[in-house]
Amino acid sequence: MQIGIVGLPFSGKSTLFQAVTKTKLDAATLSKGDPHHGIVKIPDARLEKSAEIFKPKSTVHATIDFVDVVGLKKGSTGTTQFTTSFFSAVKTNDAMIHVVRLFQDNSVPHPDKTIDPLRDVTTLDTEFIIADMAVLEPRIEKIHKQLGRAQDELLRKELPVLEKCLAWLQQERPLRNEELSKEELHVLKTYQLLSLKPMLIALNLDETQQPMLKEEVALISAEKAGLRTRVLGFFGKIDMEISALSSEEARVFMDEYGIEESALDTLIREAYALLGLQSFLTVGEDECRAWTIRVGMTAQEAAGVIHSDFYAKFIRAEVVHYDDFIAAGGSFAKAKEAGHWRLEGKSYVVADGDIMNIRHG
Repeated sequence: MQIGIVGLPFSGKSTLFQAVTKTKLDAATLSKGDPHHGIVKIPDARLEKSAEIFKPKSTVHATIDFVDVVGLKKGSTGTTQFTTSFFSAVKTNDAMIHVVRLFQDNSVPHPDKTIDPLRDVTTLDTEFIIADMAVLEPRIEKIHKQLGRAQDELLRKELPVLEKCLAWLQQERPLRNEELSKEELHVLKTYQLLSLKPMLIALNLDETQQPMLKEEVALISAEKAGLRTRVLGFFGKIDMEISALSSEEARVFMDEYGIEESALDTLIREAYALLGLQSFLTVGEDECRAWTIRVGMTAQEAAGVIHSDFYAKFIRAEVVHYDDFIAAGGSFAKAKEAGHWRLEGKSYVVADGDIMNIRHG
């Protein structure tokens, strides 16, 4: 899973990238204008506890690839310029985090002179909507011409989906917040539409603005939150300092500032919810591992995430939920005695936190 971190110039997007990836980018690196990538292990207390029990040879966390997307520049007039390289970069992301500036810093002026988070969110949405219209309009015109010459069932199915999406875009409505069926999303997949990608709006405040956090999140949520859009707040400079500390030092630091959760933990939790993701575990003396799957996946589909052969040759899945496993003292035998261990078929819908062992041919 790849999540792009985007934002207008001087919004603090690179600060957030450094906080969540626990990396330090110097001024020379930042000035090059190259995208920055960071693979982050997803914190999972269930996996850590399982590793304590089994003492495996290896413990493998699920991961997220964060990308600090470049390409937005401050133009000669002071306003933000959206470049072709920026649009090309975000097309490859599964979702985006839009960092929006609320902090005041006279030494780093906002490109639009004033701090206005709703304006900044709308600016990016508008650019994505215009880019999507530029994709759909010629495609719709081409389909009409093709249907005038021949009968094509696939094109007849595609056309109403594209026309419906274009109508939403013309009303300045990002596609990510519209109800679309699995079949319609499948039709749209090849177009890599930018306003369709799930969006996490991250409001960047400084430590003096803590009393404003809930109010600002509520204000932007009222205007912009939707089906695949979520809003949260974070403290960029503080979170970057926290990322450099040990877990014990970080907890003391967070308690001092009244921060309940680190930026990394918050973003991962919200990103999972936004993308409809969850984790299941495989455990044992050789390896304890967390696997990321989509909510609603069956046992057979989850087996295919481990290995394609497991999907093709799936027989049964041995399943016990992590909570029941721990309640049984971390013992499969006791979980079985308590009736929590069971065999499930290929159509079983996997729950978040299931521990599974796949039986296959």
